[in-house]
Amino acid sequence: MRSGVVAALAAVVAMVSAHAAPADTQLKSLYTSEWAWRIAEFQDDEDNSLPVPAHLPRVDAATQAAHLAHWQETLTKLNKIPTGLLSLKEQINAQVYRFQLENLIASEKFRDFEMPANSDSSFWGEFNDRARRPFRSAQDYRNWLAQIAELPRYFQENIANMQAGLKRGFTPPQVTLNGRGDAITAVANAKPEATAFYEPFKEMGAIPPAEQAQLRAQAIKIIATAVQPAYRALDKFWRNEYLPHTRTTLAAEALPDGKAYYRQQIIAYATLDKSPDEIHRLGLAEVAKLHAQMNAAMRESGFKGDFASFQKFLRSDPRFTAKSPQDLLNRAAWIAKEFDGKAALYFGLLPRARFAIRPVPDDIAPFYTSGRGGPGVFMLNTYDLPHRPLYNLTALTLHESAPGHAFQMPLAMEDKTLPDFRRHSYISAYGEGWALYSEWLGQEMGMYHTPYDRFGMLGYQVWRAARLVVDTGIHSKGWSRQQAIAYFHDNTALPEHEIETEIDRYIAWPGQATSYYLGEMAIRAGRAKAEKALGAKFNLRAFHDTVLQTGSVPLTVLDWQVARFIASGGQGPYPELE
Repeated sequence: MRSGVVAALAAVVAMVSAHAAPADTQLKSLYTSEWAWRIAEFQDDEDNSLPVPAHLPRVDAATQAAHLAHWQETLTKLNKIPTGLLSLKEQINAQVYRFQLENLIASEKFRDFEMPANSDSSFWGEFNDRARRPFRSAQDYRNWLAQIAELPRYFQENIANMQAGLKRGFTPPQVTLNGRGDAITAVANAKPEATAFYEPFKEMGAIPPAEQAQLRAQAIKIIATAVQPAYRALDKFWRNEYLPHTRTTLAAEALPDGKAYYRQQIIAYATLDKSPDEIHRLGLAEVAKLHAQMNAAMRESGFKGDFASFQKFLRSDPRFTAKSPQDLLNRAAWIAKEFDGKAALYFGLLPRARFAIRPVPDDIAPFYTSGRGGPGVFMLNTYDLPHRPLYNLTALTLHESAPGHAFQMPLAMEDKTLPDFRRHSYISAYGEGWALYSEWLGQEMGMYHTPYDRFGMLGYQVWRAARLVVDTGIHSKGWSRQQAIAYFHDNTALPEHEIETEIDRYIAWPGQATSYYLGEMAIRAGRAKAEKALGAKFNLRAFHDTVLQTGSVPLTVLDWQVARFIASGGQGPYPELE
């Protein structure tokens, strides 16, 4: 009897698979060919398994129009594929791919390329990262030289885009850009060997000495004759033409077609179609909830004063300051190794990739965030140590290194069962939500050893909840920069310098700040649902593996994945590891 049922089910599965096969083939062909086009078109430099690209992408208006047409055509083809006939795996791929295409199209329609620099990132700043990727062969070095030789053309195309943005008022707010041109000037006036462009040539591995000398000489020549003249032209444009004429308003809704633009930014980063008002109210409620927990941690520390006094104490007491930049780096490394000793208790599958901990480069450190992580690296800001408090360091390290960005992103990249367009793409609500969840998970992992560490973690949680309030306040409710700074000052324990750099980041990057807390809430809600439904069958390692197995996905897809986890009885994707 049982064998008959199994045979019948097998026949049904075979029939569904047979119908799914043509649709699956269509979809795979579409996203595989489009991804290959995308890599070639954008000269992708983020996949460190590939050779160093030999060219810089074209970013001029005509190329942008061609990108828009290509993605619109691709979306039309996707719409013609019968999604109901796709296999389960390809249905997920189709959802993620549609999200990518729709947001790429929206970005082109709003002409985001006309604002290629803000207080947080820039087209010239990206070369700090490009120069630090692995160089494995002499050809990689030759490709790098060919790439940076194109810098004058690449910079001029970006300048033309910025000029077009200026004409229609599509620029970052002026108040967020002060001092951001100093990094341009520094490269323009430095010795070629002191620039990031020469960084790969300082250690060249097993390349024969004569060839090393030849490549170094070529690098110095190209940096002096192509790279630095491009920086000098950019410096002149930035200081004389661009910065003085950028907009004096703050809100995204003050930009051309601003209300629609800001709503689209929320969709792109948070992957949820929520109104600014809804997000603002949620943020206020979450800040209030977290403040009660922060007060409890404050009392646990033995402090007798009020919350404002405790904030002042934390911001001024020397016990919370590293003694040197190296001391801060060493402490972060110790925290990362402490997690290593606990990782197998909370995760079934661990990434093969390791990561380095490096200081943020001096030229961008004054305007950079406390840290930033990803495949292979955790960049820690050692500038202005009194404003890098040690009670925040555990939460920061868990977020940016492992089990946060330097853990989740390599896991996705190493998963060959995912198509390339998912392995090498990043969706903010998922990625930042996971990293923020990693901070919260540190409580269970025993990573916060003092009430101050726990307060720091809660301070980071309330910081992200406060972002919901500030982002929507600035971009939809008419908040001033000072009003946003005051809200952060009153409701978080962040140092003064970091508050200002963070607020400038939110002003210049509308919508992105909403992704963190909304993403974490989705992961924690999914976990709570699974714990309630599965009871004693709930396995935390299996849950984490299930969440991480998806790679970077919209939150709606993550919810669906958690529902499947519950329906399977809590069996994770790697049962042999549980």
